Amino acid sequence: MEKILEVLKQNNVKACFFITAHYLNTQPDLVKRMIDEGHIVGNHTVNHKSMPEIENETIKKEVMDLHTAVYEKFGYEMKYIRPPKGEFSERTLDYTNSLGYKTVMWSLAYDDWDESKQGRENYGKNKVLDNVHNGAVILLHSNSKDNSNILNDVIKGIREMGYEFDSLDNFE
Repeated sequence: MEKILEVLKQNNVKACFFITAHYLNTQPDLVKRMIDEGHIVGNHTVNHKSMPEIENETIKKEVMDLHTAVYEKFGYEMKYIRPPKGEFSERTLDYTNSLGYKTVMWSLAYDDWDESKQGRENYGKNKVLDNVHNGAVILLHSNSKDNSNILNDVIKGIREMGYEFDSLDNFE
């Protein structure tokens, strides 16, 4: 993760990192660095439960307990949420919206989260570069060693295609 933050800093790119409570509790220094370096930190819930499978009261606890913890530790107010596993329903979207959150999905993702499928750097690079388009939201998991290794090339390749990077705040 430190390598990812360093590459983003060197290329002057701001990202959005969706974190769980486990990440907050095990990597507080990295979360602080994300905030300090101007990245957005988004809510990925406390326990990464599928939202359509849980009641609103549990959703509220999953979202707001993490919200409160981040605010208490860093004075940072999260406003974006990515539903765990990308699973949502009309009810869950409406409910997280009522909690003050904007849901962010993605236009490109691949199985980079699977740590048993590493060592496919060219595959990952091509997957991203072949699918970039205006307004693309690219989901990359920070636990992927491949992503750490290809990020610099991907950023440069996207820029060579004439695209720019922008904050989620400017997509509203």
